[in-house]
Amino acid sequence: MLKEAETSGKQTDSEEFSREKLATVDDVINRHRSKAGALIPVLEEVQEILSYLPKSIQKRIANGLGIPLSEVWGVVTFYSFFTTTPRGRHTVRCCLGTACYVRGGKNNLEMLTTLLKIKPGSTSEDRRFSLETVRCVGACGLAPVITADGETFGQVKPMKIPEILEEFK
Repeated sequence: MLKEAETSGKQTDSEEFSREKLATVDDVINRHRSKAGALIPVLEEVQEILSYLPKSIQKRIANGLGIPLSEVWGVVTFYSFFTTTPRGRHTVRCCLGTACYVRGGKNNLEMLTTLLKIKPGSTSEDRRFSLETVRCVGACGLAPVITADGETFGQVKPMKIPEILEEFK
């Protein structure tokens, strides 16, 4: 009988992640296994290692910690800092707060989606970039603003975006 991942065309964790990465994940689980409240620290460390938490890895964590998969899934989907989809090496955020929106933030977002060929909340096929929108980065005087890996770029015009993206290889 074929596994679900094989019949759906999705990769299993053993195909997607190297043996070394899976061994590191198992080490994290084993290190925390006997500690109360281990789930969130395990999820944080594993996401740091793999960049995201696919269902197959959530199952591995649930089995390793001896807790229901539903508990793992509930935590992963409740907290916004966990992701179930692959993340890019670089995260670009386009501010759409009031000041940025009024000064051209929407045009910047349109340019980003065109250049990266993804929508907000997605990751480029080559996993170079993840694109997000935010409501405010606290730099309203520099509006419109985009950030990349925490670096803030102010008074951004759409024609400047290719140059900014080129800094993040």
